[in-house]
Amino acid sequence: MNIYDDLSWRGLINQTSDDAALRAHLATPGRGMYCGFDPTASSLHIGNLVPLLALLRMQRAGHAPVVLLGGATGLIGDPSGKDKERQLKTPEEIAASAERIRQQVTPLFKLDGDAACKVRVVDNHDWIGKLSAIELLRDVGKHFTINYMLAKDSVKGRIGREETGISYTEFSYMILQAYDFYHLASQAGVSLQIGGSDQFGNITAGLELIRRKLAGKECYALTFPLITTASGAKFGKSEKGAIWLDPERTSPYAFYQYWMNADDRDVINYLKYFTFLSENEIVVLERELADSPHLRAAQKTLAGLVTEMIHGASETENVVRVSEALFGKAPLSCVDVKTLLAAIEGAPGKTYASLDEIPALPELLVELGLAPSRAQAKKDIKAGGVYINNQRVADEAFRPAQGNFVGEMVMLVRRGKKSYAVVTWDKPN
Repeated sequence: MNIYDDLSWRGLINQTSDDAALRAHLATPGRGMYCGFDPTASSLHIGNLVPLLALLRMQRAGHAPVVLLGGATGLIGDPSGKDKERQLKTPEEIAASAERIRQQVTPLFKLDGDAACKVRVVDNHDWIGKLSAIELLRDVGKHFTINYMLAKDSVKGRIGREETGISYTEFSYMILQAYDFYHLASQAGVSLQIGGSDQFGNITAGLELIRRKLAGKECYALTFPLITTASGAKFGKSEKGAIWLDPERTSPYAFYQYWMNADDRDVINYLKYFTFLSENEIVVLERELADSPHLRAAQKTLAGLVTEMIHGASETENVVRVSEALFGKAPLSCVDVKTLLAAIEGAPGKTYASLDEIPALPELLVELGLAPSRAQAKKDIKAGGVYINNQRVADEAFRPAQGNFVGEMVMLVRRGKKSYAVVTWDKPN
């Protein structure tokens, strides 16, 4: 299948500069294309996965993707989609974030197992940083009229806001991005720039510069649709904020659970957007979703594949084991403690100064808020509704010992199917 057709059936094409010409262009392997990522944060987030995976799809189709890190443009700030000026970062912050993102991106393109087919990762500071103000104005700015720039959505959305407006710095961003496209077209054989729907104006500015400076050079633009959830919530956001690719900012467990919690109305589209499953494979999952939605086979497949792609197979196995254990489907004794701690972050619970301070089970249930009284707690225990680390405890005199703590650190107390709390203790070093 032509990669253009693959992107099309997945619902990943929003706008192009020329549909038919681009499709024909991509029919020949070896085409160069790029997407830029400004390192304004120390990690990419899942909203960046659509263009990132599109580059990976291009690679698998035999093309030559380039990941551009905006070491220069990140210092300026893209006004696209923003209703006010960005807070400028220091050069040191941008350089550090760019290096972190480089380390995130590179492993993705090794999935093919082809050592000779690695993505090129470049930093636009390497060429924009060398431009003098005179060169930028004469050799680049000369090719853009103010009328042309004012007509772009990223500028129009800000120009009428008297309280914020748009600075000359951000107004100039489109020229710098256009110069990136021109530079890569002339120096690296790139003929296609891809990006989110809000980038179409910036990308076509690059096409205009190439048309003026590289006569006869055929280049193209392709953007992806803005992804929203069926409920109207912003994709990629949780109660705690953005879902980051960096495990230090979003734990692999929280990452996995975000995909597991995908709405039935969204999950099939997400399988198209964020996995490499074929159309036939997705159709099978769609049927299973319709026939047995309670089994959540589509969500489990989505969460497993995306988590493994970003965090690796071993970490994904840890996450799945902890997930199953927390829902009572497996013992907690064999789970990874670090993953378990990330999973129960924010859960209700209590820390005791020592093992001796932890009371017998009835009193413990009351202190944890799992029972309103010791009398009720005793009834629950006698009825078989109380569990320690998913193991039923029927002894009212039970007192936790060190061996009841997973990794000697944490113990899960559950009443019924869904009410649980966490017990920890300050173990001496």
